[in-house]
Amino acid sequence: MRIIGGTARGTKLYTLEGENTRPTLDRVKESLFNIIQEKIQESVFLDLFSGSGAIGLEAVSRGAKKSILCDNSKDAIKIINKNIEKTHMKDKVEIYNTSFLELLENKIEAKIDIVYIDPPYRTDYIYKSLKILEQKDILNKDNLIILETDEKERILNKLKDINLKIIDQRKYGRANLIFLNKEF
Repeated sequence: MRIIGGTARGTKLYTLEGENTRPTLDRVKESLFNIIQEKIQESVFLDLFSGSGAIGLEAVSRGAKKSILCDNSKDAIKIINKNIEKTHMKDKVEIYNTSFLELLENKIEAKIDIVYIDPPYRTDYIYKSLKILEQKDILNKDNLIILETDEKERILNKLKDINLKIIDQRKYGRANLIFLNKEF
């Protein structure tokens, strides 16, 4: 796994061992950042289930002013810190070793431009995250929420009772990206 574009392009990243983390494939990551490239510049980016931190660090490498990385795993936070050191991005990254619920409910101080949500599959974490994002005042008016899932139909079904607008959907093998925004 590596940073694909921007100032840290080509930097190989450390990854987590084991079955608990599922890194976003480089081809999916490259497509994602090609789609959102115009929104990245000077944005505040939230990578809610960070794992190795690859998505949030890619955002900073491509021009985000700040990336907020959150993971509940102490092992993930150790890997994220190693990757931040390797990419020299410490001044543009905030790290939280806490649950996504705690972060969204109590820790976010900056207005968020882009949220990336790629939780463990077969959980209700996407739905719970979106309910909080819908209710709390933590998103900028020109916001973008990106979901990564292999359970597209289940997630789309859950989105019916959330007041967020689906603006795009893409499929890359098993991975589905769903793009939403909160309208003000």
